[in-house]
Amino acid sequence: MSALRVLFMGTPAFAVPGLEALFEAGCDVVGVVTQPDKPAGRGQEDTKPPVAKAALRHGLTPLQWPRLSDVSYAALRALEAELFVVVAYGKVLPQRYLDLPRHGCLNVHASLLPRWRGAAPIQRAVIAGDERTGVCVMQMEAGLDTGPVCHRLTTDIGPDETSSALHDRLSVLGAQGLSDVLARLVTNGLTFEAQSLDGVTYANRLEKGDGRIDFTQDARAVHDLVRGVHPWPGGFVDRSDGALKIQSTRLATAAEVPTSDLQEAATVLAPAADGPIISCGRGAVVLTSLQRPGRRVISGAEFLRGARDLSPGMRL
Repeated sequence: MSALRVLFMGTPAFAVPGLEALFEAGCDVVGVVTQPDKPAGRGQEDTKPPVAKAALRHGLTPLQWPRLSDVSYAALRALEAELFVVVAYGKVLPQRYLDLPRHGCLNVHASLLPRWRGAAPIQRAVIAGDERTGVCVMQMEAGLDTGPVCHRLTTDIGPDETSSALHDRLSVLGAQGLSDVLARLVTNGLTFEAQSLDGVTYANRLEKGDGRIDFTQDARAVHDLVRGVHPWPGGFVDRSDGALKIQSTRLATAAEVPTSDLQEAATVLAPAADGPIISCGRGAVVLTSLQRPGRRVISGAEFLRGARDLSPGMRL
């Protein structure tokens, strides 16, 4: 039996394991579509997306259209792919593209649908304090992540896990899910289940302001926000000398913060061994790594040694 002809569409590092899974499964990858090169670094030199680099390593010239048009449609139709696989491509596919391959278009999405449809499912799950997430492989349709699901894999979210660490784990898990689906497709075919209409939530794309910390929330919510917006946009507090970035936190223990010591939110309570203890609406957090404006990231302990403006009783 001839190898399955597959077109891959994806852009960031999250999508690279999915592309590699196609090659490992013995698929005939007839094309790789990704976003155009973008300026990056201090020199703002054009840099290829991770998927474009991966395609080149396999001897394929990536297709990098700035927008989808009649030209791109004709080019993809000419490839005669039997299946499209889409992983974090970055653009919505019009219906005529979805209709091209006879096996349809499969999408690997980093959440347990219908929870967290949309652009930032990993970060939103962490910010919300979810304890469990996973990946779904679904058949794409015109709606935003509304298609029927043929495969799910689940994983726990660690209580201190950042979105960047979870991103890397789900990237690998997504590739595993795709491999499972490809094996079923060529043997017994796929069975799809419509998504439930209950429990739908949307993961809006993160904006810079989403990293602003509100210490009137409880300590768990503050901690979840900081780990959820890591590495971008990063947690921060507005101060007179600029934004103080909070790179990581931990929950203060009951021994570190007796109930009688709790004060107005955002108050410096005391120094811990690994950083300043800050009161929240309920409970307290320890700032374990920070970054002053224009400075390098330092540990909370190092920050304390030079932080004369953050003595106990002062507001952050």
